[in-house]
Amino acid sequence: MTMTKDIRITPAMGTWVIRAGGAVLGESSRALELVEGDLPPVIYFPREDIGMAFLDRTDHTTTCPHKGEASYFSIMSKSKTYENAVWSYENPKDEVGAIKDHLAFYVQDGIAVEQI
Repeated sequence: MTMTKDIRITPAMGTWVIRAGGAVLGESSRALELVEGDLPPVIYFPREDIGMAFLDRTDHTTTCPHKGEASYFSIMSKSKTYENAVWSYENPKDEVGAIKDHLAFYVQDGIAVEQI
């Protein structure tokens, strides 16, 4: 378990799946749950458990004072492109180093992160 003043990272219990546009992009029993302050938990999937062929890196980045700079990917599904729907901290700050090489997904219409 990793803790900072505002962020808690723990193993996500059970098996998690990410679906986009009806397709399963990945499934993992090694996902991490990140809780930041009062925000809803975010599930981070190990990169090797995700079908990276569905993802297309974009030029979009954001910076979090606690986690570092996030890189973004769009999801290419048969019916739709979900722009900047995936993010990853490629070089996270040491306090949240556990999320390196993990991907998180914006849950929205057509994208679901579910425990199975």
